[in-house]
Amino acid sequence: MRFPEKHRTVFFCLFMSLFMSLAISLCLVIINTGLSRDLIAIWLPKYALSFAIAFPISLMVVPMVRKIVGRICL
Repeated sequence: MRFPEKHRTVFFCLFMSLFMSLAISLCLVIINTGLSRDLIAIWLPKYALSFAIAFPISLMVVPMVRKIVGRICL
């Protein structure tokens, strides 16, 4: 299934925030609690919260970042 070009930014922000919040929340949980048997149970709620914060922020920040990068790159 393909979506119209106008949705590109939303999908970019969705996938970027999914993967970045996954990596960062998992690393922080491992740093703070170590590799335990309850890692997934501890990590999943934190991942959900971090994604809920990251997605709207990325929707606001990505357009600004694109403008900045457009000014400094050819």
